[in-house]
Amino acid sequence: MVFVHKRPILAATFTVLTTTALLLVGNGMNPVWPVMWIAFIPVLVLAAETTSWRIAAAAAALSIFLSSFTMLYYLYFVLGAPLRAWLIPFSIASLLFAAGVLLFRVLLHRGAVFSAVIALPAFWSVVEYLASFAPTNGTAGSLAYTQEHFLPILQVASLTGPWGISFLLLLFPTAIATALYLHRRSLPHATLITGSTFAILAAAIIFGAIRLATPTSKQTIKVGLLDTDTVVFAQQPTEMQALAQSYADHAESLARQGATIIVMPEKTGLLLSSNTQTIDPILQSVANRTGATLILGVLHVVAPDSFNEARIYTPNQPITTYDKQHMLPPFESDLKPGTALTLLSNSPAPIGVAICKDMDFIYPALDYGRAGIDLLLDPAWDFNIDRAWHGHIAIMRGVEGGYAIAHAAKSGFLTVTDDRGRILGETRTNTAPFASLLVDVPLHHDRTLFDRYGAWFPRLAALLLLAAVIRLWSTPRSA
Repeated sequence: MVFVHKRPILAATFTVLTTTALLLVGNGMNPVWPVMWIAFIPVLVLAAETTSWRIAAAAAALSIFLSSFTMLYYLYFVLGAPLRAWLIPFSIASLLFAAGVLLFRVLLHRGAVFSAVIALPAFWSVVEYLASFAPTNGTAGSLAYTQEHFLPILQVASLTGPWGISFLLLLFPTAIATALYLHRRSLPHATLITGSTFAILAAAIIFGAIRLATPTSKQTIKVGLLDTDTVVFAQQPTEMQALAQSYADHAESLARQGATIIVMPEKTGLLLSSNTQTIDPILQSVANRTGATLILGVLHVVAPDSFNEARIYTPNQPITTYDKQHMLPPFESDLKPGTALTLLSNSPAPIGVAICKDMDFIYPALDYGRAGIDLLLDPAWDFNIDRAWHGHIAIMRGVEGGYAIAHAAKSGFLTVTDDRGRILGETRTNTAPFASLLVDVPLHHDRTLFDRYGAWFPRLAALLLLAAVIRLWSTPRSA
């Protein structure tokens, strides 16, 4: 483009501002999913057209870095995390994205068109997969979570996990930028690139539409969710007893309305071992009287260890527990993580329990899917500002594993979704002294490809990336 060649700095500035603005809208705390499909086009068009690799790299890195300022506010000002918790990961992400854009640029300029289109999506899919092992975030930084309201594309997660969706989100803008670059040089190549990309996207959407239209089980279970945001954390034994009694009273009301399972948030308060004989009978008696199973999250201190624990009160059965496996550092770094799955006893179908940040990670959710559960109960604690972003991450796990999710978050949402990611019911938890939700949840397990083969797609992406790099080495600069 003439403007890029004549005024490169001005073009780069415009590109950075445009891409940053689009990313803030499409990938923010309340992501607007259509925007993400076009967000990277400006920076990729600049990379294709500019004669300076330095301008291309700087524009790509700055776009990612500047768009992360919402996370700076969230991590530093809301959560109180140290500044490095934002600066280090997003600086690395910015540099990695710039490297991916440069790989796209050099392949395109050497005439390796199809390798150029595939290289950046494959590279970023591998980056997201490797980032999923980070103990602080897991998969939470994936671009895929921006598409949770685009239900046909969301179904791709049942095949590939989140990485296939991220691949498509970068494949589309890369193909568009490539086509714009080629249309003056080789119209047939440009047409082939766009046609092939649209065919892949159409296939993904058609698959999703068919999966959404497939009937599921008519067997249902009535699940109640319950939360109060008026007590953030009950610290003293008397305060914890009063809160447990309040939860028990409201849980009994939901049970009288037909709830078979009632889920309450994580870490409602501090439970010392010496106080279990006071707290447990309050909730167990409700379970025994009503026949409903109650799940309450507590911080349980069993000296010398402390656990982020979900206590499960089954009618006329011993109390069972689930210990959270993935902690939120640094706030939970002193807690002992759990290692085992927990399934409800005496339930009409296999039903599992996880806690909040566990849902940011592929495991234990994938293990529950392989165990064949129909429903996963998720006591949680969000932070108001992230209710629509972090609170909905659990939806992806249900689509991947083929089961419904009941997510009860303090300072967030009470949300129930089916195994296709459709929201069956949702309410904010700060709408009343006690917010509640009662939903008939289909009992159904869909054995997915992701269930069976796990993270196969990042390995395929790594092979595609390797092929692109080999193509780069084998293509002379003069091309």
